[in-house]
Amino acid sequence: MPSPASDSPSRLVKRHPGLAPLSREHQHTLSIAQRLRRATPSTAPQASAAFLAVWELEEKQHFRVEEEILLPAYAAFGNPTSPLVITVLLDHLCIRRDAQALLNGAPLEVLQALGERLAAHVRLEERELFPLIEATIPEPDMRILQGRLEGVGR
Repeated sequence: MPSPASDSPSRLVKRHPGLAPLSREHQHTLSIAQRLRRATPSTAPQASAAFLAVWELEEKQHFRVEEEILLPAYAAFGNPTSPLVITVLLDHLCIRRDAQALLNGAPLEVLQALGERLAAHVRLEERELFPLIEATIPEPDMRILQGRLEGVGR
């Protein structure tokens, strides 16, 4: 399994300034994912509570921004039915499902699986989705996207 440092988005590639804030948020997500993956019966309640706090404060909004601003911007120039886009959206759905399960006292295996899913999701966005967006959306439109992303209160 890669070390947390090797998963770090900032070490993977320099992002377009418009996507950099989303990449920085991914760094925080990776630390939460690691905590979930490493949860034990004694640390599970704290790991679950930490995830749920971040979920409410940051992650729900992060997903909305990607779904309501980022992916529609991509769809204006690229294939909205791309398997990559579909996978990202399905990941969002499964992560939401697992967050709800944690609210209902999910078993340790769900916490650990959620940690794996979160880490894999961040890697997918950083290594595949963001480069696709950067390669597809023309620079003037990337600047417009940047302004829209900066205008979102996060």
